[in-house]
Amino acid sequence: MGGKSLLMGQTLLCTANPFGAAPRDAFVHNRNGAVLIENGIIAAVGNSSELLHKHRNANVHNHSGCLLLPGFIDPHVHYPQTAVIASWGERLLEWLSLHTFPEEMKFCEQDYASKIAELYFDIALKNGTTTACSFCTVHPESVEAFFRSAKNRGLRAAAGKVCMDRNAPSGLLDDARRGYEESRHLLKRWHGRGRLSYVITPRFAVTSSRGQLEALGDLWREFPDCLMQTHIAEQPEEIAEVARLFPESLDYLDVYDSCGLLGSRGLYGHAIHLSTRERDRLKEFGAALIHCPTSNAFIGSGLFDLRQRMREGQKLGLATDTAGGSSFSMLRTMASAYEIGQLNGSAIHPGQLIWLATEGNARVLGMERQIGSLRVGNEADILVLDLLSTEAIAQRAGRADDIWEELFPTIMMGDDRAVKSVWVSGNKVVG
Repeated sequence: MGGKSLLMGQTLLCTANPFGAAPRDAFVHNRNGAVLIENGIIAAVGNSSELLHKHRNANVHNHSGCLLLPGFIDPHVHYPQTAVIASWGERLLEWLSLHTFPEEMKFCEQDYASKIAELYFDIALKNGTTTACSFCTVHPESVEAFFRSAKNRGLRAAAGKVCMDRNAPSGLLDDARRGYEESRHLLKRWHGRGRLSYVITPRFAVTSSRGQLEALGDLWREFPDCLMQTHIAEQPEEIAEVARLFPESLDYLDVYDSCGLLGSRGLYGHAIHLSTRERDRLKEFGAALIHCPTSNAFIGSGLFDLRQRMREGQKLGLATDTAGGSSFSMLRTMASAYEIGQLNGSAIHPGQLIWLATEGNARVLGMERQIGSLRVGNEADILVLDLLSTEAIAQRAGRADDIWEELFPTIMMGDDRAVKSVWVSGNKVVG
């Protein structure tokens, strides 16, 4: 890093949560905008002519007509499932047994873990995702591979070793003590190193005993600045299995709550079939519900009611859930969220979708002071989005009356062809 770079194009700055304010009033759009990057940080945002005049020594990158956005943030990923994405035909528990667990067995091999980590980041970056929060496997090698790859690329990233001590193949099981000790060792090694964060990671209640969940709760109390990620209430069969395994608990959330695994830095994936009590308790703690729309549709889990959860005051994230989710693209994820919103009786505004994929997800991860917006002082993770990337998109965008009509076709029909370039910490890594 070093020197100055000036990116010129359209800018879209968020000034308020578009779920609390009218979306059209929550953004400032500049058709002739620019972002100045200096030493990996956003140094200025303004009119292109003014910044160009003030900073004539900057390296200029003219993306006239394209939209400059914060890099997409994906808060719920399974990078070890990269190779089994789009595996046909199963419900959640069967999908894990037939596709996920056999693939995850391979991550005891360092070379294989490193190969898939590199592949995952290559694909994610080409789709405009500059930060991911990933479940790894039970093997420490899988965590090492993910963090090494992220560090070498200068990425802000978060991940943790999955802990499981039952209901999985023997090669994927640890125990309460080993899960705690290996997690603690990895946490001490990687958490806060550069742009990396460790995430305490019980896979879900089906694959962990109470003893293991309590041990991870102890670890979280020991390191409360860490995130904790898990799954909850994804499918009815899963909920029934949790009730069978934990008959003493009030409900699914109570399993985590009673083990010290409920908190404001908790990330709870899917959260489709929660009871009113569970939702109230999650809101009380300020925990994050992570909406994974392509996964929920692909595995047939159900329709997460994003609008209603927002009305309740829940903290929400939006994620691909690679590879239960059927795409690496946050654009496709936004499109799926819109479609599921329609099925639930509400049309989610394009500004709300973009906010979820950027600043909203940064807030979920507690990283809003570093990433997620084009604010001066934030790290320069920036996406240049081509709003005319295909003939079909271009003909619709050409009829637009405002930025939202111009952007929405790319949300609904765009793919990696719409990602013209990607910048990470002020360095161009794609395009």
